[in-house]
Amino acid sequence: MAEPQPEEWADPAPLDLRMATGSAQVQAAARSLGVAPVALATTLTDPGLRLLVDGRGGVALLRRGWSADGHAEAVLARRHGAGTTHPAVLAAASAWGCERVRDAATDDVVAVPTPPDGAPLADRFLYLAALAATRVEVAVALARDAGQEATKADGSPSLGADEAAHLAAAHALRPLGVTVLSEERADREVPAGAPWAVLDPLDGTGNFRAGLPPWAFSVALVQDGRPVAGLVADLSSGRRWAGAIGRGTTRDGVPVGPRPGATVVVPTAPPGGVVVVPAGTRRVRVTGCTAIDLCLVADGAAGAWQNLDRSGTHVHDVAGGLALLAAAGGVALTPDGEPLVLEPDTERLIRFVAGTPDAARELLRALT
Repeated sequence: MAEPQPEEWADPAPLDLRMATGSAQVQAAARSLGVAPVALATTLTDPGLRLLVDGRGGVALLRRGWSADGHAEAVLARRHGAGTTHPAVLAAASAWGCERVRDAATDDVVAVPTPPDGAPLADRFLYLAALAATRVEVAVALARDAGQEATKADGSPSLGADEAAHLAAAHALRPLGVTVLSEERADREVPAGAPWAVLDPLDGTGNFRAGLPPWAFSVALVQDGRPVAGLVADLSSGRRWAGAIGRGTTRDGVPVGPRPGATVVVPTAPPGGVVVVPAGTRRVRVTGCTAIDLCLVADGAAGAWQNLDRSGTHVHDVAGGLALLAAAGGVALTPDGEPLVLEPDTERLIRFVAGTPDAARELLRALT
């Protein structure tokens, strides 16, 4: 069935399109498009949909998909006033790791622009990280039944999907021009003072093997030991978190931030299997995917994270989530109460607590 043709937009002022975040905006968009609100309701919960709205009735409904020739694309499914070249439409497509936007009504295609060579490093990183996440998503899906399985030196599982994810991500990030460290490769030397990137191509491999969500792609840009930009994509659900210092953090395009809470997430069961529930905490959860754990703290779904009663965690497991937490206003503290400094060493184990500044300090006092 052909999509309805968009109505002409008479207002000459440019549209200020923003992500719809509530039912009132959905209902207003439905009126502009002439559809029932139920037709747009899932745009608030489905990571594969974006509903962009303007207070004057402008609307752009995007869905993520792949063209027949294999390009990731954002399809402008319905619109009122907005077009494929609107900056907010192109930004949403870029954050999805899409290479182009296609208008469903006219079949016109517009390429998503790449940041210029002189753009800030964080801008270029986030653009390439989004592309990498999309390519990893495809590579992992195609390698799901590859049948390659082994055990790493630390006892964790390694699948053919891990290698496929690494190759897809490393190729996508190459134009960034910085040293990239990965769980799946021996460390390369990072020049003193130079920025570096670190990725976990498939965090939560055990979950992936068992078919138990979540599992994720995670990558961070690090400068002077500080994670300054990051992206984590939940490959099991499609959710994406992205952020950079000075710009905040978003989940599926909506700004988020940490907040106090009674749930603490931890990476694994501690030695001996005895789970300590710190004072002020109601529940402790283990998802099996550290990158997602830290995203849950960054977006306020969980109150804090800690691994002080464990041997430690590797930098590739946590860097992406720590970048998002820092961009959202959270902190990571060492057992001594100092800010965590990341080193380009994927073998080294690090221990810390993370959350809002107050939550991190309170959790540290409860555990030491």
